[in-house]
Amino acid sequence: MAAYGLYTHIASNRFRSMLLLAGLFALVYVMVYAGALIAEVMIDGGAPADYYLAAAARDLLKAFPYATGAAILWIVIAYFFHQSIVDAVTGGQDVTRKEQPRLYNLLENLCISRGIPMPKLKVIESDALNAYATGLNQRQYAVTVTTGLLNALDDREIEAVLGHELTHIRNGDVQMMVIAVIIAGVVGFFAELLFRSFTNFGYYGGYGGGSWSSSSSSSSSSSDNNRKSSGGGAVIVIIVAVALIALAWLLSQLVRLALSRSRELLADAGSVELTKNPDAMISALRKIENRGELPGATSAVMELCLDNPREGFADLFATHPSVDSRVQALVKYAGGHDPGPLALPSDTADGPDDQPQPSTGEVTPPLPKGPWSDATDPAGASQGPSQGASQGPWGNPAGPWGRR
Repeated sequence: MAAYGLYTHIASNRFRSMLLLAGLFALVYVMVYAGALIAEVMIDGGAPADYYLAAAARDLLKAFPYATGAAILWIVIAYFFHQSIVDAVTGGQDVTRKEQPRLYNLLENLCISRGIPMPKLKVIESDALNAYATGLNQRQYAVTVTTGLLNALDDREIEAVLGHELTHIRNGDVQMMVIAVIIAGVVGFFAELLFRSFTNFGYYGGYGGGSWSSSSSSSSSSSDNNRKSSGGGAVIVIIVAVALIALAWLLSQLVRLALSRSRELLADAGSVELTKNPDAMISALRKIENRGELPGATSAVMELCLDNPREGFADLFATHPSVDSRVQALVKYAGGHDPGPLALPSDTADGPDDQPQPSTGEVTPPLPKGPWSDATDPAGASQGPSQGASQGPWGNPAGPWGRR
């Protein structure tokens, strides 16, 4: 589907996302087939490879309705309880206009201006700078922000962040991501289950190993060769099953991450479309950059956030585009201006900044700044030998490296 503007890009992304979700759901049946291969080898370790492949296919047809029902049940459970699970992990709490009038009014104004139903508003008590949207239907939609974000961003930047999260809700990204995380969780669960069953019961203890050893001592050389070839077929089938499990797990993660990456750029653009202020979105991203780590949050929760500072291996498993690439897109397509990386007051509050001395007649001794500060600090030198010795690198009670 060709895309030429914001809304066609949204429709194209939604179409591709549905295809990816369908492929992700198909991986569940790949896992079932791999499990059937392992089960057939455990039952009879002396058959040829083509027998296992055909038997596993028959098992897949029999298990198809049960596998589908189990996956749907998993989705139904998450449908009703995913918000409670996310809140339990992050500590999000519902707030009202009375508790957070500034935040509530900003979100309400955005919703009224575009005729968007007002989602629930939640706040996390955390110094991290982040936000995310959750929910699978109109009654469940919620936007959650951290107190660190509220303290660090001004009104126009917070409005841009809220517009970003509202765009996720409008575009259906939230539902897709929650379902993708759920299905990827199903694949991961069965992958671990099959690997544990395989290592505990079959491969090392001998799937039919006893029959091979007992038959080899009482059969002719031709039958020995047949059994060896059959045993080789079992080994090949086990290798195929393990490869299918590993491939299904890897693809499930890549599909989930591809869904997450593709939606962020469109949500940034949607925020600009809502607020008409690309510079606010850019400065919000610059302030949030590398400051969004939520303590105790799982990787699935971090995928829902505005920014995920957890990096993947060579960006292969990165859940979000880099802030630089998102800012460059806003500069190129929305006409914004990039101020570059922004420092916050909290970044230097505890650092060894050069603080101006009080303009009084009395000279105050400087705070120890580290092992090398005494050599260049004239105030420290003016305190006399005993004072200088007490502030040296080994006499400093704050440690040899000074205050942190």
